Amino acid sequence: MKKLLVCEDEAAIRDFVVINLQRAGYDVVEADSGEAALAKYEENNGDFDVAILDVMLPGIDGFQVCKELRSRNGGLGIIMLSAKTQEMDKVTGLMLGADDYVSKPFSPSELLARVDSLYRRVSLAQANAENNFKEELHSGDFTLNLRNRALLKNGQTIELTQVEFQIMEYFFSNPGETLDRTDILSHVWGDAYVGEEKIVDVNIRRLRMKVEDEPSNPRYIVTVWGLGYKWDANG
Repeated sequence: MKKLLVCEDEAAIRDFVVINLQRAGYDVVEADSGEAALAKYEENNGDFDVAILDVMLPGIDGFQVCKELRSRNGGLGIIMLSAKTQEMDKVTGLMLGADDYVSKPFSPSELLARVDSLYRRVSLAQANAENNFKEELHSGDFTLNLRNRALLKNGQTIELTQVEFQIMEYFFSNPGETLDRTDILSHVWGDAYVGEEKIVDVNIRRLRMKVEDEPSNPRYIVTVWGLGYKWDANG
């Protein structure tokens, strides 16, 4: 069963989200606060594929919940719900480990498309982890283990989210090639993704903080101005 955690304090919006997800075949667990969401996560032993978190919550806000869930489970898909006018909410959520964001107000079809897309990525990663799927990719001082979803730099493990892992896999498969934002967006988020390309830039920024010695002066994930990004394993 496809299991989701939905954290939204406004009952009307939560009911709207839950009903539409249930109609689409998802098993949904509801929470009306950040504290309740973390408690539900523990009660279910973390057995969720995707979490949908509202940013504005009483008590612990959605950012903190996102940070806590991400620290417990790098493979969990996380979608943030934020007001359309709060642009910084989107960047903040993504930097804390969210995979995607949806702006309020949203249509059932938009939310479902985002959830379906993220669920497919999570399921694919889980399937790869359970099978001996092309065990490792090597690039310079880096090793990407496709089965364990792990990135190693000089033997040291770097924790990645689902999206970060897929971006790195794409880089490793195309070393030295310039990949434009549209290519990365299509490969990682899918052709049907209806969000903005800036989600690529935020994830690249987050990856640089993890893999670069000096994130502000990147050696490995290089910007090709006007085009996109290039993976240079030799730095």
